[in-house]
Amino acid sequence: SDAPKLIIAGPPASGKGTQCELIKDKYGVVHLSTGDMLRAAVAAGTDVGKQAKDFMDSGKLVPDEVIIGIIKDRLFESDCVESGWLLDGFPRTPAQAEALADAGVSADCFIFLNVPDDVLVERVVGRRTDPETGKIYHMTFSPPEEEEVLARLEQRSDDTEEKVKVRLEQFHANVDAVKGSYTDISVEVDGTQKPEEVSAEIMKSIDAVLA
Repeated sequence: SDAPKLIIAGPPASGKGTQCELIKDKYGVVHLSTGDMLRAAVAAGTDVGKQAKDFMDSGKLVPDEVIIGIIKDRLFESDCVESGWLLDGFPRTPAQAEALADAGVSADCFIFLNVPDDVLVERVVGRRTDPETGKIYHMTFSPPEEEEVLARLEQRSDDTEEKVKVRLEQFHANVDAVKGSYTDISVEVDGTQKPEEVSAEIMKSIDAVLA
């Protein structure tokens, strides 16, 4: 079918969330993140959803085969079949990539947002939230203008340099191997550009694949 089948990957703070929104708006694809699919399957009480719930309730990680089952079910639902899909942040490991292929799932395009670690660290470490409005600021790129807002800003406990570096190490350990599973359809985009430039580059690649 002509419905686009897309996978997007990128490290924390690479701007992936923004790009997913833009891709969804332009191509009308169904945006799928593992967390959302897991929650939906658990809420719907499907077989795999029940299995996932047992693991989650006991505080364990949901194993690959259960997650693959949930994703496979979701990708074969009518909206995904008709409109296409955008898998966000999955597969995260080579084993997951292999299991997806074994489940008969293939993509048209694997989009990778490339941003150097030092840029990501700066993006994350500078993030602050206004507890009263929920608005997110950045100390370097978009600080608040009012002194009183500045005084009450909070940093998420995850957003320290040490913790970001750990998240990035985990990400890099797996992503290179995952990219290896998609060399034929892989598109690497420079994520340090302005969001609209990143988006233009991504869409050019998608259009070329779908042409």
